[in-house]
Amino acid sequence: MRRLQISLLPFSLCLLLLAACTSAPATPAPANPTVTLIPQAAAPPCDSIPTAPTPAADAPSLIPPVSAADHIRGREDAAVTFLVYGDLQDGTSALFAGVMQRLITDYPNDVRYVSRVFPLVGRNDKALLAAQAVEAASRQGKFWEMHDLLYAQQANWVNLPPEDFEQWSAAQASALGMDVERYQAEVKSEAVIQQVQDNFETARQFGPFAVPLILINSEIYLGPQDYGSLRDIVELILLGRRQFTECPPFFVEKTRQYLATLHTEKGDVVIQLFADKAPFTVNSFVFLARSGWYDNITFHRVIPDLYVQTGDPSGTGKGTPGYYVMTEILPDLKFDKPGMVAMVNSGPDTSGSQFFITLAPAPEFDGRYTIFGEVLSGMEVLRMLTPRNAQPGVETLPGDKLLSIEIEEK
Repeated sequence: MRRLQISLLPFSLCLLLLAACTSAPATPAPANPTVTLIPQAAAPPCDSIPTAPTPAADAPSLIPPVSAADHIRGREDAAVTFLVYGDLQDGTSALFAGVMQRLITDYPNDVRYVSRVFPLVGRNDKALLAAQAVEAASRQGKFWEMHDLLYAQQANWVNLPPEDFEQWSAAQASALGMDVERYQAEVKSEAVIQQVQDNFETARQFGPFAVPLILINSEIYLGPQDYGSLRDIVELILLGRRQFTECPPFFVEKTRQYLATLHTEKGDVVIQLFADKAPFTVNSFVFLARSGWYDNITFHRVIPDLYVQTGDPSGTGKGTPGYYVMTEILPDLKFDKPGMVAMVNSGPDTSGSQFFITLAPAPEFDGRYTIFGEVLSGMEVLRMLTPRNAQPGVETLPGDKLLSIEIEEK
């Protein structure tokens, strides 16, 4: 059975169970609901989501908080802080460091990267030497340059004998514009050795852990470490800044006609909204459109000959506006032709902002999703949209843009 894909898990669970939060099964369509709310005898027309907001970058944690003593890359007021314990000789830590460089590049104002070196003593023969190398480089203002170089060129030094590594790292210090004699003196100095040891002991008190140990806004993260998964988390945290804390006021009039024009990169699509049949859904849709919620977002899922889906500013297929709208099912409204417009949900009374438009009859959706409109013109535009169906752990090219939605009231 095909179901529309959406995930509405709280952020804290998404961090621990990202695989469950990442949509897209092998079959090209709606996934099984991730969260199902127990329907009430008389469900309210709208409910604000009873979950805590995404944690702030300075949220409390069992791990020591970020301080001036840390090596930090990114803005202090960034919405997302990645605190990472890594071993410079560890291959997985090196891969994650590469992912972090991409995130910092793509989100320079929104992502902060804090690196804490945790050498795997007894496992990696040059772990301590590499930790001393970055701390010595830090004394000349070159921590991140040496940090990035050691990770990027790990294959060139990981098999060197320790004494050869010392010579190799000194050559890299010279290439980075450091005073080599000073570097060589400081890398073996009691101050640097003691600092590395202190850092190691501070981290070890929290018990044995695998590296990289990743905290996102002070929460330990155990999910996939690929760029796409982490980008989704960043986007969802950023979306939290835009979400509403209350349901919208009810203002639509069932006797009036409401038209929505979707301005897309490929052209315009005009939709007749069913204010008389699904008033609460139309009310929320019009409210979000007029609030700019739908401006410059992507069609995050396009399944040829089935449906197109959009309405999530995060582009992840997991975002909500911060509230749920009741499901409004009318027996006479069916997915019996192309152009039916409906709200995605993950169970009864969990409609949010994401909506889909059918490209063909889809009777399997009947009775499960609120139909709140029908395309009057522009089906050819929808059929030109670039196919897109993101899979967990697989990077997907951006979809076509929904530029804005214009509401006309008659």
